[in-house]
Amino acid sequence: MITRTWHGIVPLEKKADFEDHLNKTGVEESISLDGNLGAYVKIVEQDKYAHFFLCTVWSSWDVIHLFAGSEPTIAVTYPEDEKYGLISDPIVIHQEVSTIENPFI
Repeated sequence: MITRTWHGIVPLEKKADFEDHLNKTGVEESISLDGNLGAYVKIVEQDKYAHFFLCTVWSSWDVIHLFAGSEPTIAVTYPEDEKYGLISDPIVIHQEVSTIENPFI
């Protein structure tokens, strides 16, 4: 199994709206694919920003490519992200894991 972890930040006043948006885009899109084994979100407030971490768990690289395309290390973003003031890390982190448990607990 492979985890794929993305990080982005939004202004604190956009936190709730972006959380809804993230759930309707990245989370729903990833969990809709056969071979996705879970999606976990962690939100951390720091000063005037909310940091979002999305960790998805996948059964194989083939399934990750279905979600992320031919360059799976590049973050998947959506056109609507801009209205939330999102600053997205352009690179995601992949790790081989032996469990599908929530990594943020």
